[in-house]
Amino acid sequence: MAAPGVHDWPDHFLHYLRVERQLSPHTLKNYRRDLETLHTELSRTRHERWDQLTEPVLRRAIAGLHGQGLSGRSLQRLLSALRSFYRFLAREGWVQSNPALAVQAPRAGRRLPQTLDTEQVAALLDVEGDAPLDIRDRAMMELIYSSGLRVSELVSLNMRDIDLADASLVVTGKGKKMRQLPIGRLAVQAIRQWLGVRQGLAALDETALFTGQRGKRLTTRAVEQRLRKRGEQQGTQGRVYPHRLRHSFASHLLESSGDLRAVQELLGHANISTTQIYTHLDFQHLMEVYEQAHPRARQKRND
Repeated sequence: MAAPGVHDWPDHFLHYLRVERQLSPHTLKNYRRDLETLHTELSRTRHERWDQLTEPVLRRAIAGLHGQGLSGRSLQRLLSALRSFYRFLAREGWVQSNPALAVQAPRAGRRLPQTLDTEQVAALLDVEGDAPLDIRDRAMMELIYSSGLRVSELVSLNMRDIDLADASLVVTGKGKKMRQLPIGRLAVQAIRQWLGVRQGLAALDETALFTGQRGKRLTTRAVEQRLRKRGEQQGTQGRVYPHRLRHSFASHLLESSGDLRAVQELLGHANISTTQIYTHLDFQHLMEVYEQAHPRARQKRND
């Protein structure tokens, strides 16, 4: 069978992703958008044929898109989509090489994680009400902040994973790695309160620690929605989400202890370089204190 027209190649690629790879509509939309973005830039310089794309032309196109304001992170995703596209074309025998293999996007600036200060956390966790969902939400937030849990780790917790007498829990993190974590005193109290009302919500055969109104294990999406709602109710500045509490846990612990290795273990980071981003937050805090307190830093310049 003859190869389809060059301009039809993206449609064949997307069909392959949808039928054979069974990717979601959202992911397919991203692939299509990235290919169209690049094709528009290539057309601007009259290099729009996919079968004639070369590495130098692609490098210039990436530079052009970066100059137009496309971020390094977006360009990384675009290049990843393009590599997959050309792998498909090579598999079909329509091209001989992949021009995107050696092309790198401009380095994306690393975003500092958003955190809450200790006063903001205290105000957020001061959830009023004695309804079961109030008690549950308070316990979830206390536990995330107390033990630095990922939201996926929180919803995967089972009743057997937690030992309140020992104030500890066992969690399965990324890569199915298990770690034992301490639970703070206030979190223990909040969880005890939740366990006192849990049986009124949970299905008889449900093993999850945290359940929803229908008695089944909570989803990550449900937890995100509940924390966002709690943040709005408590008047917290900025959006509240589970990872923001985890970031706050790490930042506050590192600020107080200075023990980067211990924070790495508690967070379950495989590489300490991932944890080191919190040292930047700590330094920012020190700079704020310095600028507010040091007499020479506070002095206004007239030149």
